[in-house]
Amino acid sequence: MDIPAITLLLGSFITLMLLKIPIAFALGISSVATAYYVGVPVAMMAQALVRGINSFSLLSIPFFILAGEIMGQGGISKQLIKFADVLVGRVRGGLAMVNVLDSTFFGGISGSAVADISSLGSIMIPMMREKGYDNDYSVAITVATSAQAVLIPPSHNMIIYSLAAGGVSVGKLFLGGIVPGLTLSVALLIYTYIVAVKRGYPAERPVPFREALIITRDAFLGLVTALIIVVGVVTGLYTATESAAIAAVYAFIVTFLVYKVPIKVFKNVLIDSLQTLAIVIALIASSSAFGWMLAYLKVPALATEVLLSLSSNKYVILLIINLLLLFLGMIMDMAPLILIATPILLPVVTNVGIDPIHFGILMMLNLAIGLMTPPVGSALFVGCAVGDISVEELTKALIPFYVVMIAVLLLVTYVPAITMFLPNLMMGN
Repeated sequence: MDIPAITLLLGSFITLMLLKIPIAFALGISSVATAYYVGVPVAMMAQALVRGINSFSLLSIPFFILAGEIMGQGGISKQLIKFADVLVGRVRGGLAMVNVLDSTFFGGISGSAVADISSLGSIMIPMMREKGYDNDYSVAITVATSAQAVLIPPSHNMIIYSLAAGGVSVGKLFLGGIVPGLTLSVALLIYTYIVAVKRGYPAERPVPFREALIITRDAFLGLVTALIIVVGVVTGLYTATESAAIAAVYAFIVTFLVYKVPIKVFKNVLIDSLQTLAIVIALIASSSAFGWMLAYLKVPALATEVLLSLSSNKYVILLIINLLLLFLGMIMDMAPLILIATPILLPVVTNVGIDPIHFGILMMLNLAIGLMTPPVGSALFVGCAVGDISVEELTKALIPFYVVMIAVLLLVTYVPAITMFLPNLMMGN
């Protein structure tokens, strides 16, 4: 095992990150430098780059991103807020509960925590302030609930994990995220109610029955986007790529023909989608080369050996991996972490009998928490920008939410049935 080469690969990558070089470039440069050091032809690195993005399954990602952008910019966020208000608005602290539920619904459409905060936060935070909610609490709950966008399908991060894990079933991943996502939603609803009673936050007016029916109808049209993807993939009617394409077409029809959103908005949708896609594809390509070097240097085997030398107990191993992922999530963004950590950690967990689907959902939840932790949590900074609040204030307000989310993480970690029940029931062991 070439320890100097491993040190060069990981050390150069970390150094470049600290110098604020974009992660895609940091991954590529460190891979090429290490390949040159160990005498691997650079042409093999080029082949690894191309191999990383030469996948039919990868075509689903642009369609997922496009569908999410269409629905995010097309007014569905307002419809979902109204629908959530119909369900829980009349309860004490109802507006905070609306914030939890609309993120649950919107997460099933956008699959992006940042999109969730941007679309819903710009509406919900001013509404909560106007109703007397504390400013820091209003922003904190908006940021915390965005984690559900990563767990509740469809999520393009699950597609990335599937690719990094060697083709794990996307349908099972989608099903595996549903119950953990809803568990997190329930935990946050309970916490918001306790806070509302303690601080005396108000309830909202009941929505008249006729108005509630109209709101439900309009919101359901948007929610069908997620159903098209999940039901189609799980039942085998079409692949993840085909389902994403159908969902994008459906989202376009609902947004521009039913909701009557001006067609000029579509230009911004395409620009934002292309920008996001360019980042994701660059990360996947460079991570493929980095992952090839990791495998060549036998880093996954080394990681397995080191972790198993600490303990052979799978519960201890899971605790260590959770702590590691939480830490890494604080210093690196989600997509590159999935691509880098999966090839290293997946052999470790499978060695102690953990199902790749279970591990995938654990990774999603760990890294979702990382999105809202300093120093580099993207959701944290978007929340600060949308809510006009300092990082220090928001981080302090998020502490109770971290506790709730970590409690759910431990529950999902040590009760595998929470994740595996639906995949095993609907798609077999």
